[in-house]
Amino acid sequence: MKFLRKKSNRPAKNQSSIPFRLNFLLFIVFILFAALIAQLGYLQILYGSKFEAEVEKTDKTTVSSTVPRGMIYDSNGRVMVGNKANNAISYTKDANVLSTDIYKIANRLAGYISVDVNQLTHRDKVDFYLANAQNLKRVYNSLPHSQKVDANGDSVGEKVLYKREMAAVKASDLKFTKKQRQAAQIFKTMSGAYQLSTVYVKNSGVSEAEVAKVSEHLTELPGVNIASDWERSYPNGDSMRSIFGSVSSEKSGLPSDKLDEYLTQGYSRNDRVGTSYLEEQYEDVLKGTKAKTQVTMNASNKVTSSKKLYSGKQGGNLVLTINSKYQKQVEATLKSVFSSAKSAGMTQYSNGAYAVAMNPKTGAVLAMAGLGYNPKTGKTSDDALGVINQTFTMGSVVKGATVLGGMMDGVITPTNNTLSDTPLYFSGGLVKKAVYSAGTYTSLDAQQALEVSSNIYMMRLAMKEGNAKYEANQYFSVNKSIFAKERGYFNQFGLGVKTGIDLPGEVSGYTGPTTDVVKSLDLAYGNFDQYTVMQLGQYVSTIANNGYRMKPYLVQSIRSTNSKDGSLGSTESTTTPTVLNKIGATQAEINVVKEGFYNVTHGSMAWGTAHSLKNFTPAIAGKTGTAQTFYYDSSNPNNANPPETLTSSFVGYAPASNPTIAVAVVFPNISTNADSSHYNTQVAQEMFSNYFKDNGVKTSSGTSTTTTSTTTTSTSTSTTN
Repeated sequence: MKFLRKKSNRPAKNQSSIPFRLNFLLFIVFILFAALIAQLGYLQILYGSKFEAEVEKTDKTTVSSTVPRGMIYDSNGRVMVGNKANNAISYTKDANVLSTDIYKIANRLAGYISVDVNQLTHRDKVDFYLANAQNLKRVYNSLPHSQKVDANGDSVGEKVLYKREMAAVKASDLKFTKKQRQAAQIFKTMSGAYQLSTVYVKNSGVSEAEVAKVSEHLTELPGVNIASDWERSYPNGDSMRSIFGSVSSEKSGLPSDKLDEYLTQGYSRNDRVGTSYLEEQYEDVLKGTKAKTQVTMNASNKVTSSKKLYSGKQGGNLVLTINSKYQKQVEATLKSVFSSAKSAGMTQYSNGAYAVAMNPKTGAVLAMAGLGYNPKTGKTSDDALGVINQTFTMGSVVKGATVLGGMMDGVITPTNNTLSDTPLYFSGGLVKKAVYSAGTYTSLDAQQALEVSSNIYMMRLAMKEGNAKYEANQYFSVNKSIFAKERGYFNQFGLGVKTGIDLPGEVSGYTGPTTDVVKSLDLAYGNFDQYTVMQLGQYVSTIANNGYRMKPYLVQSIRSTNSKDGSLGSTESTTTPTVLNKIGATQAEINVVKEGFYNVTHGSMAWGTAHSLKNFTPAIAGKTGTAQTFYYDSSNPNNANPPETLTSSFVGYAPASNPTIAVAVVFPNISTNADSSHYNTQVAQEMFSNYFKDNGVKTSSGTSTTTTSTTTTSTSTSTTN
């Protein structure tokens, strides 16, 4: 039986879908939170330290500050270049300081200190004027609408707008009072600082009254402090100032030609650096290590605290090879002898006088002095740098290199070196002969040729080296390679090449043209190429030490500073003597030249050139030189018929048997009448005497004797002895 269920009148109840949707939504949220947590964990584990460093970098900044520059001492520890401490007014620029803030500070500070306004420019005045908010608003309102918007009607950029505002400032607006000019200069200095960097508003001539006033009002002068600064001091006055070089000021900062180089090394633009000579050469040593301070800032970029990380280290100190006492003595000798030459009317066309003393065994420079002279004004000046950057035709002092070159070339030997000393006659009437009576010496050996300074001997030696073909009054030819050969031998001694001294600016010399082969004969006796005085010192040292060309140096050691009393501290490095090359001569060959140099001062031949030094003890060996030169006036471009002059020189060493000092002296372009005055040997004798006395060695000059110097003349060549 089939039963039918009676339908209900109530609607059927639908199953709800809300729980499912809610659960699904919660599941999605769970997945998202899980992913977020996983990502946070991933970042924390792998990159947490990196993000932490970024946060630290944002909140903390390391600020550097300068330290005193290292000093320069002489070989006995006496200060030659020091640091003089000065009171200073400094300003540290905050991270978010505005021009209007600096304007207010500058105006207040101008009421307490006085600064130099000579470098204040029109632009500086305009910037100061517009830093006043009211002035800026007035100038802005005075601009026509067309200058405030571009072609599309949009506001112009700030830089463009500021240029237009600057142009709108009237000249009458810049008629500042004295105090306003002071404030404008202070504003300029402060504005030039980088964020969190310190500049000196005034660091010289700060009076005690200014210090007191600023100290009293520091609370109203945010960023301003009482500080101390330094400047270079020179206890010995102008002695060696040109060699020490210069240091830039904080105002001039880094030199423009080396700006990028210094910036990559961590310098700031306003850092002081050595700009020339020793100060520049040893900048890495003298600069020191800057102090480091960690500055913490809040979200508003305000400094909340600072912590000294490193107090800095004063620059290293240079200890020179030079004894300042001996240096002054050499300078005084040059001045005295030059003064006597001037009084005698011998300096009408002179360049001055130059001298160098070296330790021939090490290359250490014992003294380096130069007296520059302007014949037009009659004024002298320190020109010690002329020893390395001026070249002169030196004359017969180079004959030691000529003789040894001949031996190295094999055209003469220690036992077979006699050559004719008779005149040379060339076609066209050119004659080269000695001024001593014809026939005085028909022939000479190498030692005798050096003693009497025979130019003929040296020329005949060059002819042998160049395989010359010669017949009096008719024919002369020589291999053109003779110039290169002679100069190659000279270079071994340092003549015509840079010596390598630890100073920038050294020149290598001057080489004459090789178009006329007869000039190769002049080259042989020192009257063609030009050399520096330092090269002469290196050359004679090479002979004195038996053939080793030593590199000259001025800095003996680098030492730290004693933190307790500022005195010299421990030695950080010491210069090791450097052998640049050994000449290609045997000891027997070198001995020939050393014997000849000894005879120059101690020989008995009538035409010996430096017998006046015979009685000096310890014994001196050396060589004189007199080159025929001409005075060329730089203001006269034609230089027609230049007046004839002579350059007097001397090289030598002592004691002759075991040298501890070698000297070179040059008097360029003195009068042709000065040849018999022996200014060169006068200076040399005093240099030897003072050196040995200063080192506790008893000296004696005995009775001086004057001898006639030897010269050689010709119708077209120079004169030397």
